[in-house]
Amino acid sequence: MRLVIRQDYDEVSAWTGKLNIYKVHPMESSAHYIKERINQFQPTEKRPFVLGLPTGSSPIGCYHRLAEFCKSGQLSFRNVVTFNMDECVGIPRNHKESYYSFMQTHLFKHIDIKPENINMLNGNAEDLDAECHRYEAAMAAHGGIELFLGGIGPDGHIAFNEPGSSLTSRTRVKTLAYETIIANTRFFDGDIDRVPKLALTVGVATFMDAREVCIMITGAHKSIALAKCIEEGVNHMWSVSAIQMHPKGLVVCDEDATLELHVKTVKYFKSIEHVHQSLIGQENLGLQGQLLPSDKVRSLARLSNHGRTLESEGEPAKKKTRRSLQ
Repeated sequence: MRLVIRQDYDEVSAWTGKLNIYKVHPMESSAHYIKERINQFQPTEKRPFVLGLPTGSSPIGCYHRLAEFCKSGQLSFRNVVTFNMDECVGIPRNHKESYYSFMQTHLFKHIDIKPENINMLNGNAEDLDAECHRYEAAMAAHGGIELFLGGIGPDGHIAFNEPGSSLTSRTRVKTLAYETIIANTRFFDGDIDRVPKLALTVGVATFMDAREVCIMITGAHKSIALAKCIEEGVNHMWSVSAIQMHPKGLVVCDEDATLELHVKTVKYFKSIEHVHQSLIGQENLGLQGQLLPSDKVRSLARLSNHGRTLESEGEPAKKKTRRSLQ
């Protein structure tokens, strides 16, 4: 598992996309990771990039940056298929508090994604269990999720997999905890009767099935959850801890979220980043931290520069020297 620590929420939002991530402006780092993963994948209509997406406050900054990349021509979603994590049961799709409306407001209406490539759970389906099975089948039909982005709550829940959720759970109907219902009254004018009591959510195992998972964690109020995720064992009371078992798990957090981590833990992960940047050379590493052969380095450098020609038009190309591993 990789832990990337950035200064604040803006830097975390930016980090989740770029090949030479350590030389990117802080405000352009989380979204850059996604951008580069999609561009390096080189998706086509027959081979789309399948992206899992969350809602909530954590990804908003990242979504806005992705929209900017799309508008500037650095990224296209035409051959990207998305699957969202969850949806509330019983509120109309066009309700301002539905997750469908959230995604339209913060991402989908600002990018060039095809409407048929947007997949969301239907919280008003006549048969909710059948809807969950349909959703799992749809993900499988697309070959699974390539990258699943997620955020967490203060209690470490992923999507609506609140404490006590099975780590082998699949997409299902979930009863919301009383604390969650109370917290959500602020979105419904303080009227608890209007707050959804059920939700449809991907399961922990559904999330873990993705070929890569990335979780954004920011704020001191989530520091205990991060500590449980990084320093303690896998526990169904902290569903985020399941990421320890993923072969390509990535956590991007800010300094405030590290308040409950041991100093030694923080220094260790920062030292790994220092080795990547200063000793190995970030240009010699892939996005997922793997060492690249020299021909792959040249190929990815060309892909990384694709879409930025308008920014550098008229400027002479700067010669880059590949660091030696010796």
